[in-house]
Amino acid sequence: MSNIKYPFWALLAVPLLCAKLSAQTPSDAIMMNAEQACILLEYNYGSFDQYWEGTSLRENQTIATVKRNTVMPMLAVGILDKLNFFVGVPYIKTESSDPNGGKFAGAKGFQDVSVALKYQILNKVKNNGTFTALATVGFSTPITNYLPDYMPYSLGLGAPELSYRAIAQHKWKSGLYLRGAASYLWRGYAKAEREYYYNDGSYYTPWMNVPNAVTFEGVVGFWALNNALQLELNYMGSQSTSGDDIRSYNAPQPTNNIDMDRVGIFAHYYFKSIKGLGVVAYHNQVVNGRNAAKINTTGVGLTYYFNYRKKQN
Repeated sequence: MSNIKYPFWALLAVPLLCAKLSAQTPSDAIMMNAEQACILLEYNYGSFDQYWEGTSLRENQTIATVKRNTVMPMLAVGILDKLNFFVGVPYIKTESSDPNGGKFAGAKGFQDVSVALKYQILNKVKNNGTFTALATVGFSTPITNYLPDYMPYSLGLGAPELSYRAIAQHKWKSGLYLRGAASYLWRGYAKAEREYYYNDGSYYTPWMNVPNAVTFEGVVGFWALNNALQLELNYMGSQSTSGDDIRSYNAPQPTNNIDMDRVGIFAHYYFKSIKGLGVVAYHNQVVNGRNAAKINTTGVGLTYYFNYRKKQN
């Protein structure tokens, strides 16, 4: 048995594109009106040199720092005033700073195509502000034949996912707002390039059962500069509903029980001089986990809002 320690990058699919997107997304409380659209182009960089093997924090002993570069284009469309549609697909490149001369090759390519619908259930204006309730349903599935069992370099989990999310937000007239959300992620099977694997027992099949998960999100935000600047502090927790732990001196695999707590900051600025144009920036840090990477992620992006149907004279 090899005594190489493998790190782990837990690909959190908070549904689909959202886990990672930051502008108008299925996970926020912003709604576009009918006949409005938004294009987002985002880049983010993540890296880690520590991971949790079960609940024990380990260092990447062989491949040092694992790096993950992601480019995400996304389109959001206002179908109705209370119904928005989202579609996106990320391009990902993984690599590491290997002190032993590059024994492990990274991977690159398109990951999963993701679609979602967000519906505004309630938008109640009161004396002290506005209360909003929304629901989102999303679906994602791989669009390339990447290897889900090649962790930590895999582009994703390699399984279809169906997500359900409930969102509630209260915004005060001062611009301060609080938002909470809860999601359930149903996941299917991922196909590995082997005919046997161990998951608290022997399985003679290439098909790995990827655990379902629940996520919880809490956000404190503020609109400033006459609603030109949006600022947020956020927390996200994720827990698998089943799965096994990474075994000592073994690589992680899609069947693992992945839990994590992540904190972050986010900003979105809308240019007054260029109608529809905005810029986003954020930073996230995983602070606690189980079978997860202790990863830092920093992202920047551009947003552009426009009316996709011209008004008739």
